[in-house]
Amino acid sequence: MSLHRVSSMSSYEHIRGSSPARSEHRKMSFNPVGTWVPPAAKKEPVGAFEVSKTRRLLQVATAVVYCLFAAGIVFGYAALKPVLLAERVYREYCPKVRTSAAETCYEQEIRLNLMFTTAAVATNVCALPVGTVLDKYGPRVCGVIGSILLAIGALFFAFGAQLPFDGYIPGYFFLALGGPFVFISSFQLSNTFPQHSGLILALLTGAFDSSSAIFLFYRLIYNASNRTFTPQKFFLVYLIVPICICIAQLTLMPLRSYKTVGELVTHAEDPATDIRPHIDSRVSDESRLARIREERRQHRESVVSEITSLLGRKGEQGDRQTAQEERKKQISGVWGALHGRSATQQIRSPWFILITLFTVIQMTRINYFVATIRTQYEHLLSSHENAVHVNNVFDVALPVGGVIAIPMIGLVLDNTSTPFVLALLVTVATAIGVLGILPYLWAAYANIALFVLYRPLYYTAVSDYAAKVFGFHTFGKVYGLIICLAGLLNFLQSALDATTHRVFAGDPVPINSALLAVALVSGVALVGFVGWKSRVMGRERLEDEAEGATERIMPEPNGEVGDEVSPSR
Repeated sequence: MSLHRVSSMSSYEHIRGSSPARSEHRKMSFNPVGTWVPPAAKKEPVGAFEVSKTRRLLQVATAVVYCLFAAGIVFGYAALKPVLLAERVYREYCPKVRTSAAETCYEQEIRLNLMFTTAAVATNVCALPVGTVLDKYGPRVCGVIGSILLAIGALFFAFGAQLPFDGYIPGYFFLALGGPFVFISSFQLSNTFPQHSGLILALLTGAFDSSSAIFLFYRLIYNASNRTFTPQKFFLVYLIVPICICIAQLTLMPLRSYKTVGELVTHAEDPATDIRPHIDSRVSDESRLARIREERRQHRESVVSEITSLLGRKGEQGDRQTAQEERKKQISGVWGALHGRSATQQIRSPWFILITLFTVIQMTRINYFVATIRTQYEHLLSSHENAVHVNNVFDVALPVGGVIAIPMIGLVLDNTSTPFVLALLVTVATAIGVLGILPYLWAAYANIALFVLYRPLYYTAVSDYAAKVFGFHTFGKVYGLIICLAGLLNFLQSALDATTHRVFAGDPVPINSALLAVALVSGVALVGFVGWKSRVMGRERLEDEAEGATERIMPEPNGEVGDEVSPSR
C-alpha cells in the first residue's frame, strides 16, 4: 500500500519528454503549501537520508505507539457505551418508572448515540483543517495541537458529571478532534524508508483501527474492579497519553514532513534552486557568490546518489526497487490522472465527486453500525442476551481486525489495480449490507467478520485513491475535503436513529436496506467511471510509448548501420 511513492529519477524521464496535454504525464508540483507562498518563504525539501536510520526507526515506532493510544479511540464507543449505561449517564432523560441499569430508553439512547455521532463528524470534518495546518506548519505543530485537544477532551469527560453543563459530548468531541491531528500528521513518515512505505502506512492504519481497543480494555478493568475504576479515574490516567505525545513531538519527531523520493529528485533537477535572491543579495563578493552557487549545484547533484543509497545500498537493489515502484504505478491504472492540476480543478472533476459520494454513504453506514449494533441485533435476534454477546464479539473483533488486515491491505493495494480495489470495496460492502438485515446469529458473526476487515481497507483505499489520482501537492486539501464532507453528512446518523425508533419501531431493516441500495448505485457508478478512465489512460500510455520509441534506419548498401533517430511528434 502506498500513498505516494516514486523511487528514482528514471520515474520522471518519461514525464518530461511527453506531451503536456496528457493528464497522467503532467510534471508534478511538489510545493506542499501552494503557489501563494513567496519564493523566499519556501524551504528546501527534507530527505530521509539527512536523518540517521536509528532516529527514523524511533520516529516510526513512536508514531505507531501513540496512534495506537490516541488516533481513533472514539470509535471504541461500542465498548464504552455499557460503562456509561452502568454509570447512569443521561439516565435523567428516561421516564422515572425505568430503574434497571441494563434497560435503556429512547431518550437516553439518542443522547448517547449523539455523543458518538458528534465525535465521528468531528473526526472527519477535522481532516480538512488538519491538512491545511500540516501543509503550512508541518507535522510537529499538528502533533502538539492534537495532544492539547486530547488533554482537553480527557478533562471534560473526567469531570462530565460535576460540570454545570453536559461535559460528555464536548469531552468526546475534543477526543475526536485530537485523533486526526496526531494520525494524519504521521502519514509523511512513510517516506522515512521508501522501500517499506507500504508497511509503515499499514502499521499506522492498523494502529488507528486498533486504538478502539483502549475502551475495550477499560471496560474489562471497570468490570474487574467491581465498577470502582470509574470513567473519571480512567480519563485522568489517560492524560499521560497526550503528555507523552507532546514530549515526543518536541524532542523526537520531525519539524517538517519527510519528502518523497520523487519530490527530492525534482528539487535536485531544478537549476533554479542554485540561485536564492533573498540570500545571495547579502553577498557582495562576486567570486564568493560563484563558489556558493557551485557548492549548491554540487550538493543538488549529489542528492540522486543519496537517494539511491536510501533505497538500497547496492546499485542492483536500488534498480530493483525502482522497477518495483514503476510496476506498481503501472498496475494502478490511474496513477497521475490529475497530478499537477489545481485543487479547484480536481474538486470539480468526476474523480472527486464520485469518490466523495461513495465515501459519504459508506462512512455513514460504518458509523451508524458502530453506534447502534446492540439495538439493531436486539430487534433482529429478538434477544437482549444474544445482542449483548454480539456486541462483545464486535468489541474484540474491531481492533483485532485492524491488525489482521495490515498485510492484506498492503498486498491488495500494491498488487492490484485501483478499479479492482474499488470493485472489491463495493462487493464487500454489498455483502455486509445483505448480512446486516438477516435475523440469524451466524449472519451476525459473518457480518462482524467482514465489517472489521472492510473498515481499515476502506479508509486506506480512499487515501490511496486520493494520492494516486490527485497527487501529494493537493493531498491535504483534496483528501481533507472528502473526509470533511463525509463527516458533515454523518449527522444523518441521528436522523436515521430517530427514524428507526419512531417510524419503524426499532426495526433496522428498512434503513439498512435503503443504505445498501444507495451504496450499491454510487459504488457501481464509481467503479464504472474509474474503470473506463483506466482503459483510456492505458491506451494513451501505449501511444506515448510508441511515439517515443526509437527507430533504427535500415542498413545502407555498404553494410553500415544508420544512426538511431526518434520519430518526430
